[in-house]
Amino acid sequence: QVRLVESGGGLVQPGGSLRLSCTASGSVSGIVRMGWYRQVPGNERELVAAITRSGNTHFGDDVKGRFTISRDNAKNTVALQMNSLKPEDTAVYYCNAYVVVVTSADEVKDFDYWGQGTLVTVSS
Repeated sequence: QVRLVESGGGLVQPGGSLRLSCTASGSVSGIVRMGWYRQVPGNERELVAAITRSGNTHFGDDVKGRFTISRDNAKNTVALQMNSLKPEDTAVYYCNAYVVVVTSADEVKDFDYWGQGTLVTVSS
């Protein structure tokens, strides 16, 4: 089990910046990738940004060039720096940890863990 605790959401004006942080605890050794997704009511959850343990990153098309993601493997944290925010960035942002484990029977299993979500509102 992996527990994810997020912080940093809130209200920001268009063009402003906000930083989200997420800390993982529990069985963190199996975390392969951490990232952020967002969801607006009525829409599917979509990828914002993700980063692997080795530092490879992937961004959703809507945030490329505006958002950056960083990870501290020693502290099991991931941060999302959001710049040049737009009203359409308004959503609940969820921290995600993708975990791969090998069981005692040598089976490979993967799991997705989610934080509780933090609301980001971009409005004047």
